[in-house]
Amino acid sequence: MRTILQAYQDYLQKEKNYSRHTLTAYVNDVQFFAVFLEEQGFEVVLEKVNYSHVRSWIVMLVESGMATLSVNRKVSSLKSFYRFLLKTKQIEVNPLQKHKALKVARKVQIPFSEKELDRVFEVLGEEDGFEEIRNRLIVELFYTLGLRRSELIGLKWVDYNVHSKTLKVLGKRNKERLLPVLDCTDRLINRYLAERKKLISIADNDLLILSQKGNKVSESFVYRLINDYFSTVSEKVKKSPHVLRHTFATHLLNNGADINSVKELLGHASLSSTQIYTHSSLAELKKVYRDAHPRSRDNSEN
Repeated sequence: MRTILQAYQDYLQKEKNYSRHTLTAYVNDVQFFAVFLEEQGFEVVLEKVNYSHVRSWIVMLVESGMATLSVNRKVSSLKSFYRFLLKTKQIEVNPLQKHKALKVARKVQIPFSEKELDRVFEVLGEEDGFEEIRNRLIVELFYTLGLRRSELIGLKWVDYNVHSKTLKVLGKRNKERLLPVLDCTDRLINRYLAERKKLISIADNDLLILSQKGNKVSESFVYRLINDYFSTVSEKVKKSPHVLRHTFATHLLNNGADINSVKELLGHASLSSTQIYTHSSLAELKKVYRDAHPRSRDNSEN
């Protein structure tokens, strides 16, 4: 098993170009399945598994109380492993070939309103100073570019082209995308870079977003920053960088952006990932429809 898993790990790293975190999760899931087979007394090696073994594993995961999304993620890891074995001709049939993911009740993310964004930028103000400008830039980058938290933290100052006003972003699976930057964001980036140069401790740190001491900021710091600022202007339960990313997509769609363009800006691999953001734009469309259609006015008068 160790030899197969090592080969699989090399495949994920060198051919699929997965991040260290994703790679570790995929390999651990396969190892977890192998341990399950052994503990249940199934005298079968990974290459000889059939779907009944997989189904028993899924039942165990569900009965243990694991969230459906987590179960689907583990099974997805297993599907990837068996696709690898099929590709390398170590098996003739993928035991998960006809498996369908468990249905997940989709949670509706409530985006911030445009008024809430206006208010939070008022709170952020136009003060000078490294931390104040950096904090405003973090919110600005999330809202105007729809970045993921990990993408923002990983930005390098050389990723920004001041001439073309474009920012190079390294997304999931190390896929790069080039994003256009608004004039307001461009001005803020330049203000921030000027302040950043004054830091004594930046040394050779090439990251764009830094702490006051010139160090890389953590994911928890970024989360707290967004939560704290938006807690002053919003009563929504969830106030996070992901909600800001969701807000970016929703506001674009509400104002007439093409969904395929939004997909590219977000760095989604498939359109189905982007379609989760259309519920808010549909709500806006319904409102416009009700307000504008003559029959709606006729009904309200009766």
